[in-house]
Amino acid sequence: MKRIIIIFSLLGLTVLLSSCAAVKPWQRDITARKSMQLNKNPNLTAANDHVYFSKEAAAGGRSFDGGGCGCN
Repeated sequence: MKRIIIIFSLLGLTVLLSSCAAVKPWQRDITARKSMQLNKNPNLTAANDHVYFSKEAAAGGRSFDGGGCGCN
């Protein structure tokens, strides 16, 4: 039993350490490109969130949580 725990601990440690990657400063522009962003059009997303909040009288699903009667 002790041997199995040691094996799984070493396997888990190996997985955790192998997932680390050093990104060089000149490679960071690739992930900063507009096409790599999760939200390509933040203004449109904010407008849609405002419409949903106003019509549904509830908030949530993206960056804030909660709900209510829409009194605010």
